[in-house]
Amino acid sequence: MTYEPSGNNVSPYDALLLVSFGGPEGPDDVLPFLETVTRGRAIPRERLLEVGEHYLGFGGVSPINAQNRALVASLETDLAEHGIALPVYWGNRNWDPFLTDTFARLADDGVTRVLAVLTSAYSSYSGCRQYREDLAAAVAPLGDRAPTVDRVRHYFNHPGFVEVMVASTVAALDELPEGVRRDARLVFVTHSIPTSMNDASGPDGKAYEAQHRDVARLVTAGVAAASGVDHRLDLAYCSRSGPPSQPWLEPDVNDHLEALVADGVPAVVLVPIGFVSDHMEVKFDLDTEALATARRLGLPCTRAATVGTEPRFVASLRELLLERAAVVRGEQPARPALGERGPSHDVCPAGCCRNERDPDRPALCGEPA
Repeated sequence: MTYEPSGNNVSPYDALLLVSFGGPEGPDDVLPFLETVTRGRAIPRERLLEVGEHYLGFGGVSPINAQNRALVASLETDLAEHGIALPVYWGNRNWDPFLTDTFARLADDGVTRVLAVLTSAYSSYSGCRQYREDLAAAVAPLGDRAPTVDRVRHYFNHPGFVEVMVASTVAALDELPEGVRRDARLVFVTHSIPTSMNDASGPDGKAYEAQHRDVARLVTAGVAAASGVDHRLDLAYCSRSGPPSQPWLEPDVNDHLEALVADGVPAVVLVPIGFVSDHMEVKFDLDTEALATARRLGLPCTRAATVGTEPRFVASLRELLLERAAVVRGEQPARPALGERGPSHDVCPAGCCRNERDPDRPALCGEPA
């Protein structure tokens, strides 16, 4: 059931800020971008060049920036259609437009309180706290001119995210040959992270994996309700980048496809629940590598669409804006969340998704320095 809040009161916010990862927009950007992403992590240059080939295979252009421009435009249209006169800004952690430049614009435009929407739906250091640390670093040079920054809660189990993933999974199932569709396995895919980061995610630990498993179950249940077929599900990972000696969440999606074929699974739908748009991890790791693995194995395989700019997802971001504004005003709005986990916290508690490399580094959005 889709939640529709009433009213259009976004006070005390005078701007909405889309915060994303960033990506290169040409061949000359690729290596500098990867150096920015990995600064301080002692990643060998050979590894950067290897990853850079993924981008160069797409002309050196990551699709993420174009997708973020489309999402900003969709948000502006949705807000205007609902009578909400709120400007939408955009800033990246790792490439132009950098957060520091965007916050300089916000300050010059007189913005005093801004609500940040992260293009990451889940709890983890890389998916939440690192964004908050970069927000803190971006506002610090502005001193008294710096806007107050809040963020919307994690939206992995918001109806507007889950319901769109249900619809895209049903559509992907329909693309499979009819003879294998009913017994197809739903393989939910997200970005792998070090197991130590997963262990430190959320206020009580291991939230990253648990939240993804919750969404996988919710989407599978939604598919069953829509199609009458209860498919089996798995959770797999992509985009591992750490050294072999460091444990990361497994199984890798390609290894998992091999195992499924060995077990006699007749078909697969890849469901990228860890990503809100078709950026490089989706276009290369899934659409290029994983689908090539499936073809080599003779395994019928389709890939579900990400939420992207689907109107129900865009509307959910507006709903989260209205919800958080009401919370700040001291009201008690509806806080829709599917499943048993309930809505995520608005303000991250101290120690949530801790920074293992620099535990004393300050982070915005509620956590004490």
